[in-house]
Amino acid sequence: MWFDTWSDIARTLLVGGAAYAALILVLRVSGKRTLSQLNAFDFVVTVALGSTLATVLLSSEVSWAEGVVALALLAGLQFVIAWLTTRWQPLRRAITSSPQVLLRDGAIDGDALRAARLTEAEVRQAVRSSGVGDLSDVGLVVLETNGSISVIAASRMGNGSALHDLER
Repeated sequence: MWFDTWSDIARTLLVGGAAYAALILVLRVSGKRTLSQLNAFDFVVTVALGSTLATVLLSSEVSWAEGVVALALLAGLQFVIAWLTTRWQPLRRAITSSPQVLLRDGAIDGDALRAARLTEAEVRQAVRSSGVGDLSDVGLVVLETNGSISVIAASRMGNGSALHDLER
């Protein structure tokens, strides 16, 4: 349980270093989007890459070459999906969620909260975290596609050009 063999330790060091280098190469080739976590799909790819790296490191059943192919496959599929979703709106809607308004002009939208499985307390916490103490000073609270919550003060709404993709 505490120690098996020195060869297992050496394998972990050698394969781990090589797998890490391969992951860095795959990430550099695939681009910044691979780890961007712009939405839930991107987050899942990031977790899958980490899980694959861990499997290559710790399982002698998986060769380094198999692990590199798996890492490249995940990055490649993420690239293809990202490319397709920028060009085909129906796929974008199927893969990614839309930002959702939880509060508008100081009034909390109870239906939106239930759909997002959030509570009023969580919205109030996000408002407080943004430095606002009065809900009537808030123009919008938005649940973003990556699960973060954006708070826009009423005084900062401007012309609303950043709000065109919000669900009404």
